[in-house]
Amino acid sequence: MKLLSKLTLFITLSKLLIVVLFVLLLPSLVGYVSFQYSNYYLRQQKQKVLSEIKQNGIDYYLQGDSAYASYTMLKEEYISILPAENEMVRDTIETSKRVVGGDTLTYRILTHELTGTHKNYILEIGKTTSTIGEYNNLLQRFTLYVLIGLIALSIVVDLIYTNILIRPLTKIVKTKLLNRKFPFKEPLSPIKTSITDFQILDRSLIDLMEKIHEAFDKEREFTSNASHELMTPISILQSNVENLMMEEDISDEMQDKISAMMRTLNRLKKIVNSLLYISRIENDQFAKSDTVNVRELVTEMMEELSYRLETKSIQFSNDTSKNSYLKLVNRDLIFQLIYNLINNAIRYNKENGSIYISDKHLPDNTYQLFIKDTGIGIKEEELATIFNRFKKSGKEKGEGFGLGLSIVKSITAIHGFTIEVSSEYGKGTVFTITVPAYLPV
Repeated sequence: MKLLSKLTLFITLSKLLIVVLFVLLLPSLVGYVSFQYSNYYLRQQKQKVLSEIKQNGIDYYLQGDSAYASYTMLKEEYISILPAENEMVRDTIETSKRVVGGDTLTYRILTHELTGTHKNYILEIGKTTSTIGEYNNLLQRFTLYVLIGLIALSIVVDLIYTNILIRPLTKIVKTKLLNRKFPFKEPLSPIKTSITDFQILDRSLIDLMEKIHEAFDKEREFTSNASHELMTPISILQSNVENLMMEEDISDEMQDKISAMMRTLNRLKKIVNSLLYISRIENDQFAKSDTVNVRELVTEMMEELSYRLETKSIQFSNDTSKNSYLKLVNRDLIFQLIYNLINNAIRYNKENGSIYISDKHLPDNTYQLFIKDTGIGIKEEELATIFNRFKKSGKEKGEGFGLGLSIVKSITAIHGFTIEVSSEYGKGTVFTITVPAYLPV
């Protein structure tokens, strides 16, 4: 999963968690706020009453009576002034039941002791709990809607900011890793960013790729120079051995030894030629301007290898499309690429085995070529190294020196193709060559 996707998921889940926790706590919070507001309202009413008593006296309410009581039409609020008992009454706010107008209702009641001229009175101001809670549901819904809106807005802002924040990292990955083809030809330029961590990462990748490219150039130069230097002494040795073989007074035993020496020199010369071939490929010394019909090319190889196919009684099937073309390629290299794979398929196949060549055009315009055989297969632990130079997967003595598949890998890389291998030991192998959609087919 990409970093942006993980951050998006984390931001969304964290906001949702906040919403869930808030929804669970919302009834309690709203109830608490409502009661606190009711207490505040009752205290305000008390201050009004005390202000009027201070201005007009307590008889303003009593009007000659010993007590005073008043309530609203729906009995939602009431106020009463009653003579105080001998015990001292503290100012309190509590929830209790009262009988008002013949109905017993639950009120939130503020109690306060008044000091009169001759006696003390108890002031009670009440508000029904039902009126306190009647707006709770509305308040909860309103609060929840506001919260959801704010959460949604914060998610959008967070995602936009996160996207802007990691945009340099995305550019670094695309320009330095995903869209780079080895060997690197274009110079790498730093990504513009104000984030120090990204600057360090970008600079480190540039330095690393420059070192890799430098090491590759040195290896390529050494391979090319060493191969050229080896060709001269090998040719001289080969010429001398051939002259020895033409001598008439050489014994049969010596003749066999000289023949073995010649075979060794031929194998060594073949290795050097292969190294030179790889060096030329990696140095991009082959022009890529040809258009190749895949089916015709495979048919040509089948005719060229017919003798070897008949020798091992191998059935060869060419099921490639007639309209499959590879454009802007080097025909000789493509021929060598497919030839090496078919040659290996014959070499490591079984008697009365089969080789099946097919292709496929994917919906995204990617083209794939499959070379399947029923040979001895490749062990799973060897699959990762079969394209390495001088790494041999076959077990038969004297067959292959690991450069055939190395040449295949170099040819696919220089054309921008990819090659994959799947194999089941003892049953066969499938090589898949993939031509990306951005290359002409």
